[in-house]
Formats: sequence, structure tokens, C-alpha cells
Amino acid sequence: MHLESVLRSSARHAKPAGLVLQYGTAGFRTKAEHLDHVMYRMGLLAVLRSKKTKSVIGVMVTASHNPEEDNGVKLVDPMGEMLAQEWEVYATNLANAEEHGLQMVLTNIIKQESINMQQEAFIAIGRDTRPSSETLSCAVIDGVTSLDSKFQDYGLVTTPQLHYVVCCRNTDGGYGEPTIEGYYQKLSKAFKELVKQAPGCGDELRCLNVDGANGIGALKLREMEQYLQSVLSIQFFNDGSKGKLNYMCGADYVKVQQKSPEGMDINPTERYCSFDGDADRIVYYYHDVNNVFHLLDGDKIATLISTFIKELLLEANLNLKMAVVQTAYANGSSTRYLEEVMKVPVYCAKTGVKHLHHKAQEFDIGVYFEANGHGTVLFSKNAEEQIKRLNRTGATEVIRKAAQMLENVINLINQTVGDAICDMLVIEAILSLKGLTIQKWDEIYTDLPNRQLKVTVADRKVIETTDAERRTVTPPGLQEKIDELVKTYNMARSFVRPSGTEDVVRVYAEADTQENADSLAHEVSLAVFSLAGGVGEQPMPLR
Repeated sequence: MHLESVLRSSARHAKPAGLVLQYGTAGFRTKAEHLDHVMYRMGLLAVLRSKKTKSVIGVMVTASHNPEEDNGVKLVDPMGEMLAQEWEVYATNLANAEEHGLQMVLTNIIKQESINMQQEAFIAIGRDTRPSSETLSCAVIDGVTSLDSKFQDYGLVTTPQLHYVVCCRNTDGGYGEPTIEGYYQKLSKAFKELVKQAPGCGDELRCLNVDGANGIGALKLREMEQYLQSVLSIQFFNDGSKGKLNYMCGADYVKVQQKSPEGMDINPTERYCSFDGDADRIVYYYHDVNNVFHLLDGDKIATLISTFIKELLLEANLNLKMAVVQTAYANGSSTRYLEEVMKVPVYCAKTGVKHLHHKAQEFDIGVYFEANGHGTVLFSKNAEEQIKRLNRTGATEVIRKAAQMLENVINLINQTVGDAICDMLVIEAILSLKGLTIQKWDEIYTDLPNRQLKVTVADRKVIETTDAERRTVTPPGLQEKIDELVKTYNMARSFVRPSGTEDVVRVYAEADTQENADSLAHEVSLAVFSLAGGVGEQPMPLR
């Protein structure tokens, strides 16, 4: 195989000496000025993946909720899912290869995967609004064309929109029309069909305040606004017209800081939500009459959606296996409410969207959300077929109506990946159909007070975990110490896990009061510091 043109083009996208990066759940992410060679090489890898799968592969240029000066890239597999885990190693090897070793790394991938280089390839490319994204996406295109392959540049799109387009192209339109226009039409039609079933529909226009994180989500939601005007009025904040991407705004800021974003007018009677930088996460919030901030995160969203779907399944008399998938960070109150009140099975997966998505695929209907607001609902082929059949042939009007609403939910959800726009519309439809205010939604259950801390250690690898990261295996004695500490508090729970990117150990604790949660988190931090090789000053009590 002749790779001369690949190597010639590669010289224009030189790798900085000594730079080492790793492809993870979020793809590659670092300062934008270090990514030119990575983008070029991910163009190459996307072509190889396309030839291997005989499918359209996506490449998205974004760093999601990271600061504006960062950027990143992730590949999208044929059904709109994340890149297969075994190919993450190829991505890492390719990005880190020195110039003289590039040909060998490429040849090894082709050989190991038995790729037919005569097979045609097609790549779908998208980017967010960062100043560096356009130049970096041109480097991706250089990689694609150096292997004589075809591409379509979709330009400015949200990450979930690119996932949607890739899935549509590989299902010959079965999932929808593979254009951004097709995305808007599919969602708005399903949303309108759902809300017209609401009691008192049309009495007054629903209003929602949206913080767009000064990113691509605001731009695309504004484009979509015309399709929703008759049913939803959107007030835009942090829409990118001024202000920096993700700076003191966006879903991550709101979740971490536990307060409303800058640049938003807060009225106690209104609903607010925030997207993250590439619009694959969403959180809701409001201020009560005493101006106290209340956050409705991924746990609250999963509970609202799964409760709604469970009720429709009962009305439709459908016996489908449904479950909610959470991580260890899910608040214990949400787990208890789902299992004990709603009788919905809850499973725990390792932190990271790919782990939740994979677990959710095991059920007829799998609802998954991380506490940070990234999540979606997956419907099996069997579930979709049963629901569609009932919509046409249900024995009673109640059954047919429930099935029709479930079918609209299927069309409104982006099953490929978490999607802030889709999730927002699902939430708005459910609140409308159930006549719920955001305050009433928040009252479904009360979160247990919790605290997250981190402890710097010499080597994070000394901590090994099991049971979806809820218990430690090493170092010896640490889990026993955590168990002992937890027993001294009411309604308490705590776990520790190593960071995926730095030498720190993350500590989570919850208990019946904030004071107890803080105290437990501190005591567990001291145990980690003592038994897992803490460095620097030992953790201080929280003031």
C-alpha cells in the first residue's frame, strides 16, 4: 500500500515533540494549539474505520464544557454511538506516533483489522463554535482527502446532531432524514404531537429560559425556534452574541457551582435550563420565593422521564423490561424513589457515558443519565415494534393513546447519545402533560445532602475498585475503614475512585444533613490520604 501522499500531507501537520495524549470517553481534549496533528490523524483513522465497517463515520471537533481555548475531537461509530473501545487504542497510538513511525502505526491497524483499502469510505464532519474549530476541522479534511476518501462537512452542529446524522445515513433514512433540517422537523413534529394531548393545551404558551453556554447549542436552538413557536416560547441567555464559551455559564458551571449562570435574569416563578458547550448535557433549576437556588440534575431528569414512561407502559398494558442505569454518584434518594415507590429496577454502571449506554442496551427500555445531565433513553427493536403495533391495533382508546404517546417519545429522544435539545423537549412535554410546575417536579423526592472532595496522591493506580466503582479492592484496609466510618452516620454512603486523568482520588459522601455529609467526606479523605499515599498537606475539615 502506498502511503506517500499521507506522509507528505502529514508533514504540514507536524506533531509537537514529546506531546502524549490519550483517547478516552470524551475523545482527545487539550489546548487547541496542540491539536493540529491529532485532527489530521483522526481524519486518517476515520477513513480506516469507515472502510472496516463499510459505513459512514463521524468526526466531531469540540471540547464540550472545557474552556474556550481548549479543543478536542471524537469519532462517531455507524449507529451514532461512541467509537468502539478497541479502536480507542488505535486512536491513541496514531496521535502519539512520531513522524517517522506514522507509516508503521497505520500499516499495523490495516493489518490487524484486515482492512480492504479498495473499499470506499465516507466521513461526516462537524464542529462547534470555538475560534479554533474551523482550522482544526480543515486538518481533519486533509487527513480524509490524503486517503482519497469522500466527506461531507456539516459545519457548525451540536455533537448530538452529528451523531443523529451519522445514524440516519447508515440506516438509509430509517432513523430520520440525514440533515439538520430533518432533525428539526422530526423533533418538532413529535413534540407538538405530545403536547397537544396536554390538558388545557393551547390555553397559554409555555415559556422557558435557556442558558446556551455561549456555544453551539444556543445557535442551533435559535435556528429551531421557528418550528416550535406555536407551542414553546424560548428566552435566550448566553447565546454567544457576547461572552466567552462556558465562562461562568453552561450546565457544568451550574452543576459544579450550585448556582445560576452569570447574565441571567432570575424570576422565582420561572423555569431555567442550561446546556453545556456542545449541547449534549442539560440541567434545570429555579429560585424559590426566598431566592434560594434549586438544581434539578441528571438524577431528577431520569426520575421524571422514567416515571412518565412507566405510567404509559401500565396504561398501554405493555409488559416490557424497563430499567434506569445510574453511576455511583447518583443521589441515594433518587435510587430509593425509583426502586421503592415507582418499582423501577435501578442498575449501577461505572462512571462514563459509554458504560451507562452499554448497560442500558440490555433492556427493552433503558433510561440513563449521569448526575451532570448527560443521558438519554434507549428503546430495543422489540419495544419499538410492540409500541407501533399497539398504536395501530390497541384494543381500547386508552391503550392506543398511551402507545401513541410512547411512539412520540421514541421520535423525540435522540437514542444515539445525550442531547440537550431533545432532553429539554421531552422534559417540557412531560411537565405540560402532567400539569407539573418545576417546583412540583423538584418535590418528587428530596436529595440527600452530599459532598465531593478530592485527595492528591503519589499514584492514583494504588486505588482499584469493584462493584461499579462503589467499593475499593486496594489498598488493603481502605474499604473496611470507609465501612466503619459510614456506620457512624444516618442514611450515609461513601465511596472513592481514582481520577481518570490526574493523580487524585475522588471522594463522595452523602448523609442525613449537610454537616454530616461534610464530616463523613472529610474523614474518608483522611483515610485515603493515610492509606493510599497522600501527598502534600493532609485534608483540612470543611469550614
